[in-house]
Amino acid sequence: MLTLYFAPETCALATHIALEEAGAAYRLERIDFATAQQRSPDYLRLNPKGRVPALVTPRGVLTETPALLAFVAQSFPAAGLAPLDDPFAFSRLQDFNSYLCSTVHVAHAHRMRGHRWVDDEAAIEAMRRKVPQAVHDAFRVVEDGMLAGPWVMGERYSIADPYLFTLARWLEKDGVDPARLPRIAEHRRRMADRPAAQRALAQEE
Repeated sequence: MLTLYFAPETCALATHIALEEAGAAYRLERIDFATAQQRSPDYLRLNPKGRVPALVTPRGVLTETPALLAFVAQSFPAAGLAPLDDPFAFSRLQDFNSYLCSTVHVAHAHRMRGHRWVDDEAAIEAMRRKVPQAVHDAFRVVEDGMLAGPWVMGERYSIADPYLFTLARWLEKDGVDPARLPRIAEHRRRMADRPAAQRALAQEE
């Protein structure tokens, strides 16, 4: 049995959707950010990074969304969530997910987590003001060159799709008009229609 530690409105949703798509047997453990449960001694023993998601497996704990998504795809190959038989295509998939993790998500995080990088309040506010442009520019790279369509990798749905969906759900809060990114907006609508995404979102309410 797998256990996914999550908090609502976080990137844990991507792994949650992937588990649903895979038909995996798993249970959920909600982490309450309002009470800083992610910094509690019990959770830090599980995940010293103090963040979500964390996935408890029979072999140990995994963190970082690209790693969790790859684990789900490789653990449930019958679900067809990644091109596991094609090293180049799988690496392209990892390329995409790594970009979301290292660039898109970081640009988003500057809106409310500037203290991770600087202590100066003026600098934190400057980072916050930059978020709409930085997030738009990061998504523009996806819009113009990385999103093959109709799914990230083309005709084949993959673990990249719930990840893109998760981050694209934050566009409005980051001050970005989705109408400026029509292909990503259409992908978001397409993902919202998938039963696995609907089930995961309902469970996180």
